[in-house]
Amino acid sequence: MSAPTVLFVCVHNAGRSQMAAGYLRHLAGSRVEVRSAGSEPKDQINPVAVAAMAEEGIDITANAPKLLTVDAVRQADVVITMGCGDACPIFPGKRYEDWELDDPAGQSLDAVRPIRDAIRTRVGELLDELLASRPD
Repeated sequence: MSAPTVLFVCVHNAGRSQMAAGYLRHLAGSRVEVRSAGSEPKDQINPVAVAAMAEEGIDITANAPKLLTVDAVRQADVVITMGCGDACPIFPGKRYEDWELDDPAGQSLDAVRPIRDAIRTRVGELLDELLASRPD
């Protein structure tokens, strides 16, 4: 059985979705296919998000914001949105969750740490659920 695919989506794909993808890649390894995208992607990842993740020993500097496509959603098993609302296309049979998280854009590192920590907690819970629902 192939690994489940999780797609994290926020508006700019520069902060929250990048941190979530970084955590899931770090925690799941090859057990989960991880993708992220934005409905209006920025041209680079938020440097404060990069710094916050570096404190956790996770390097997301090589990632780049990507435009959300219908195909990306179609290929995902789980779609996690973070404040992009109606910009995300809905396909029947997919699992959708909306995580209410503050946008780290323009925030200080001190303000981004609690957002990062909330993302880490949610990603850990998501991973536990994904792995529990799969046969070994």
